[in-house]
Amino acid sequence: METLVLTVIGDDRAGLVKALADTVADGGGNWERSQLAELAGKFAGIVVVTVPEDKVEALRTALAPLAGLLDVSVHTGRGAPDATTGQSVRLEILGNDRPGIVRDVSGVLAAHDLSVDSLTTQTRDAPMAGGVLFETTVLAHAPIGSDPAVVRAALEQLAGEMQVDITLDPA
Repeated sequence: METLVLTVIGDDRAGLVKALADTVADGGGNWERSQLAELAGKFAGIVVVTVPEDKVEALRTALAPLAGLLDVSVHTGRGAPDATTGQSVRLEILGNDRPGIVRDVSGVLAAHDLSVDSLTTQTRDAPMAGGVLFETTVLAHAPIGSDPAVVRAALEQLAGEMQVDITLDPA
């Protein structure tokens, strides 16, 4: 089996997931994992599919006509991640929104060799104080032998500078 990673984007409307799922299934593919969302009027996402090696090109060809609905890019992926990648961590941030929060947090993660598996962000109105709150959830892998306490200390220092609450727990 071959693993393909599909990136998709298009104007949001009903039926986009069905059109993509029909094409994958009709092409002999199996929809494995996905992250899909509507953002600012656009429907965007990433989908991992597996397909028999002899059907890869046919599936690529079948996905091309979806360009009227979705722009689909097909990339060759890898199988399951290496089980020796270290400890999984979950990071949650909630605080006053300001430019640069993702840059600053991702800088700390990169400095400690954490690899981001998933990053979700959103802003929302602060109900009592007014203003806008920023929320993010990050799932990441720390390298084998890394010290979670060191990462936690760096994030807590950053949290003090940004007035952001950070919780770092094993995932």
